[in-house]
Amino acid sequence: MRGREAASANLFSYVRLEERVPADPPLRPIRTLADEVMAGLNECFESLYSGLGRPSIPPEMLLRATLLQAFLSVRSERMLMK
Repeated sequence: MRGREAASANLFSYVRLEERVPADPPLRPIRTLADEVMAGLNECFESLYSGLGRPSIPPEMLLRATLLQAFLSVRSERMLMK
């Protein structure tokens, strides 16, 4: 079963993350492009997952984490999670 991304922006903080990050870092346009590509892949992801079973980690989240790992030169997934 394919997991869904849950919006938790207001769960722990009163200040939006968008307000904490400067408007001009180079990862912002990359995030916009990645979001557009992930939206285009939505049907493909939907066809790959069964409707039965436990929900997985959303594939979009995994791909975004992999992009961050590559762009920020993080050596391991464990370091990325830290």
